[in-house]
Amino acid sequence: MAGAPPEGAPSGGRLLTGAFVALVLAELAYFVGIGALIPLVPLYAADRLDAGPLAVGLTVAAFSLTALVLRPAAGRVVDRWGPRRPFVAGALLLSAVLLAHTLAGSLAVLLALRVLTGAAEAVVFVAGMPALLDITPAARRGEALSYSSLSLFLGIAVGPAIGETLLGLGGYRTAWSGVAVLGLLAALVGAALPDTPAGASAAGPTALFPPPVRLPGLAFAVGVAGSAGFLGFVALRAREVGLEGAAWPLAVYGGVVVVGRLLLARLTDRYAAARLSALALGLTGAGLLLLGTGRGAVAFGAGTVVLALGAVLLTPAFFRVLTDRLPADRPGAVGATFGVLVDVGLGAGPVVLGLLAQGLGLPGAFTVLGCAAALGILLLTPGSAGTRLPR
Repeated sequence: MAGAPPEGAPSGGRLLTGAFVALVLAELAYFVGIGALIPLVPLYAADRLDAGPLAVGLTVAAFSLTALVLRPAAGRVVDRWGPRRPFVAGALLLSAVLLAHTLAGSLAVLLALRVLTGAAEAVVFVAGMPALLDITPAARRGEALSYSSLSLFLGIAVGPAIGETLLGLGGYRTAWSGVAVLGLLAALVGAALPDTPAGASAAGPTALFPPPVRLPGLAFAVGVAGSAGFLGFVALRAREVGLEGAAWPLAVYGGVVVVGRLLLARLTDRYAAARLSALALGLTGAGLLLLGTGRGAVAFGAGTVVLALGAVLLTPAFFRVLTDRLPADRPGAVGATFGVLVDVGLGAGPVVLGLLAQGLGLPGAFTVLGCAAALGILLLTPGSAGTRLPR
């Protein structure tokens, strides 16, 4: 990337600005609200609407599927209007939809509201990426994403507890209304973002996966799939190695990711993005191999830590790789491509690991997924990157 510092040199430019703090706080409010929905939606569907397991699953999945499908369109909206207005509009849509949950008297209505929630997610997530690009120095993008991504982890960590607390205090109406306040807060804080100029909207839409990002994008999705597979099957694999539950491995994984993102944030800008991406894939693969072949709590814990270290570097490093290979005048396209790759990895990981486990068992499934992550390094060789798009 032009202007990047030499390897090992400190990155420059001021990062902690009012706009950056506003973005992080707005995303924190938004993701805490999304996290609060994790227990509320299935409980409401089952308790109030008498939905069976399949219907509950479809209702929960409608959110992610809608977000995945709409991310490219959200990218074009952001390129046309700039990130601030779509971010605020998406957060306001989330707040309005959550208030409408108080009137959801049937499964069909709840399903429709989940689709609208997914639309809000598509816009807010995609708008957040170009907003981050606009307000942070190019030489500190990896560090900026390391910090801002903690909003997602914190939202998942504390959001469900907030949702259940609100439910216990006043029932579902109080819970929906309380979470809607978080969406409104995200919109209010997001309105403080600078009104950056829109991208080049006159030209045709940018391809979601142009040639320069296809191979590194595939490598990134494979790395995300490894962590997603672990999160989906950690409880079952922990039981196989003699642990009573997955509480402490999950706590270790989450703790390492959060602390690592804080302590190693600047590392993601001091070295070549491709090298850090390769290191992240290597750690991810090694962690999965330890989880698949190890025996006992010590090996399981070691695999968890190594995998978490891979997750610390994976997203910031590949964010730099992909932004280097996508057109600078289409920041919405950057957000859309990045979001879709994350969605694909998160969705494919548990499915692929589950399919592998049917024939190989969980040890074999973790081992194969670990080898796939390690082999993803081959997709980052200089000859595989394709022609870099104009900057």
